[in-house]
Amino acid sequence: MILKTKKVRIGVLGTANIAIRALIPAMDRLPELYDFRGIATRNKKKPSLAKEPYNIIQGYENMLEDGLDAVYIPLPNSLHFQWVRNALDRGLHVLVEKSLACNLSEVEKLNDIAKKNDLALVENFQFRFHPQLKYILDIIEKGTLGELRYVRSSFCFPPFQDKDNIRYNKDLGGGALLDAGAYPVKISQIILGQKVEVTSASLNYSDDFEVDLWGSATLEQKQGGVISQINFGFDNYYQCNIEILGTEGKLYTNRIFTAGDRIKPSILLETKSKGLEHIELPSSNHFINMLEYFNEVIGSRELRKKEYLENKNQSRLLQEIKQKANG
Repeated sequence: MILKTKKVRIGVLGTANIAIRALIPAMDRLPELYDFRGIATRNKKKPSLAKEPYNIIQGYENMLEDGLDAVYIPLPNSLHFQWVRNALDRGLHVLVEKSLACNLSEVEKLNDIAKKNDLALVENFQFRFHPQLKYILDIIEKGTLGELRYVRSSFCFPPFQDKDNIRYNKDLGGGALLDAGAYPVKISQIILGQKVEVTSASLNYSDDFEVDLWGSATLEQKQGGVISQINFGFDNYYQCNIEILGTEGKLYTNRIFTAGDRIKPSILLETKSKGLEHIELPSSNHFINMLEYFNEVIGSRELRKKEYLENKNQSRLLQEIKQKANG
């Protein structure tokens, strides 16, 4: 059931680049859906804020007391549990950057609070809302690839120049799995269904950092036997792709997770019947699409329940990867 919702008064906790570069501009382009109230910071002197006409609120707690309906939380992973819980306890809907929390126990507790208070709790994977993914899922649904046999996905990028980057900080919930690995884990479920389990995994470290820098895993359907092999990392050649193989053909694309609004996704589709096709799709702003969906979730109990299940399953698989990798 979709409930009629008023314009959502929303604030942002933290000054992460993704908020300033992508999410806030997307909110500004949806004035009929969102009333952006400001950004909370612990550091008013941050250079990126000096150039923008934002309503700056000192302290995250003060933002939560500012007459909001919802918050977007792009804080470091280790702070998600505290501030998502604080927001939910105040009756606010929450859109939070992946990973939702650092472990399954925390995710389950946050889900329970959201359910109790009948609130939206959405983990942000904006690629879910790019038309590119719908096109791929339609190809699968129509049987163009035949029966699925194999999925492979990679999300990797070179080392960060800033060695103090939060992704290298264990205390802040850093590491390649929670950051980059979460994406291929998510798309594996979208394609193979939520009834998958981790059969093998590897996480690799270096002497310089206490977090995992690269890794891989195999996810397998509990019924059906199709596997998804994933790899991810912070010190790899850049990769952002997915390959899907079936009995009648295969599909590949190289910007599955980060097709920004100026990128026209390119898909290679090869089938027995038509041979190799090079398909270019229109560009789209998946941040705007995601915010439109978040607004729908706020007004739909069915969609909220769906997100609760996805939150838990995503965290379960991340935990299984850690367990398999650590023996």
